[in-house]
Amino acid sequence: HYTWEQYLARERQATHKSEFFNGRVYALTHSASGYPGASREHNLICFNLARELGGQLRDRDDCEAYVADMRVKSEATNSAYLYPGVTVVCGPPQFEDTGLDTLLNPTVLIEVLSPSTEAGDRGHKFAHYRRIPSLQEYVLVAQDRAQVERHVRQEDGWLLTEFGDLEAVLPLASIGCAVALRDLYARVSFPAAETPGDA
Repeated sequence: HYTWEQYLARERQATHKSEFFNGRVYALTHSASGYPGASREHNLICFNLARELGGQLRDRDDCEAYVADMRVKSEATNSAYLYPGVTVVCGPPQFEDTGLDTLLNPTVLIEVLSPSTEAGDRGHKFAHYRRIPSLQEYVLVAQDRAQVERHVRQEDGWLLTEFGDLEAVLPLASIGCAVALRDLYARVSFPAAETPGDA
């Protein structure tokens, strides 16, 4: 068990990323092997998202986007520190301290699912994220098929909309952006679908 102060001091000196919640530190992995490092598909999707959102936000001074290395803190859940795949903040960004590496007020968080992270992204991470008052949209992106889930904050909870067609467009209304799934999945190859009787 660690205090958040111990975690943060250690994390700022570490050579690999770890997340912190419930007093424990967890090495961040994306690969099926469980070791640090993300798959080709994961990296392509994150890059595509950054390119599409970056282009749409380029001439605006009201929003900023970050990829992978920006920590987000959930103050309401006993100091959880997490690394979303893509983070967008609209309005003045608020940081924990002068390190400017821990964001407190994200508007949109996007996670690219992988075998080693999917359960956490859907479970404990979303539980922490949705208690961040500024968060308006939480997006989960599959990397093995064209499948995107968008959770939008409502007065009485979160509204889920699913997109499963490359011709669909993912709207991100809270930041005034939209991303076509065909652009989101550019250069990503999906595993061949098995047919009944395949061994």
